[in-house]
Amino acid sequence: MLLYGPPILFACFAWWFLTGAVLYVIGLPRKNVAWSMTAATVVLGAAFLLLWQVSGETAPAAAYQAFFAALLVWGWHEMSFLTGKVTGPRTSEAPAHPNGRARFWPAVETLLYHELAILVTGLALLALLWGSANEVGLWTFVILWLMRISAKLNVYLGVPNVTEEFLPTHLSYLKSYFCRRAMNLLFPVSVTLSTVATVLLGMAAINPAATDFEATGYTLLATLMALAVIEHWFLVVPLPSAALWSWGLASRE
Repeated sequence: MLLYGPPILFACFAWWFLTGAVLYVIGLPRKNVAWSMTAATVVLGAAFLLLWQVSGETAPAAAYQAFFAALLVWGWHEMSFLTGKVTGPRTSEAPAHPNGRARFWPAVETLLYHELAILVTGLALLALLWGSANEVGLWTFVILWLMRISAKLNVYLGVPNVTEEFLPTHLSYLKSYFCRRAMNLLFPVSVTLSTVATVLLGMAAINPAATDFEATGYTLLATLMALAVIEHWFLVVPLPSAALWSWGLASRE
């Protein structure tokens, strides 16, 4: 437990704190956006530098550093989207069409530049880290990317809880693309596959043949995947999930 407890706690705290920090910053007055994005871009550069520096290291500390650096890279994309700087060519409400394919492409257009930016970043991380001794940062980013796509698709297809309170006012048009319904066919598939992935990562972490670095890295990734599964359940279970980040939402008041 001494080997697995610290990375579990670290992953949970980093996920919770960085999410709240992003929510707090984007809730500040709009005049602060330029400064906020400048600071976030500096952090992005520092995160890439750190990922490169620890790419050849296999000490447990290097797994922590790569994991946190990847979260910072992801945080830049969250910041750029929620501030409205990198969204998509469409910044208006959904057209008056019934649910279905006629509504899908306009929804894609609201996120297109954001998704392309994530793709470019993912390719950059792939080129930087693939085949290196420390790929924790790469797989952290991949988990965040895939699970966020899953969450977006589920919100588009329909879930009971869409956490509209996380959206700032200038992105309120996105609410028209959300759909509220008891369940959609994708949700059980998403939860099942991500739960299986969590179990497989957990099994890799507790493998007796795993080194301390591998155990730490797999534990961080398994915890992140588990948190993503929990976030998916927040979409259908009536729990006050926003209360977890009430301090981050306080800046909007």
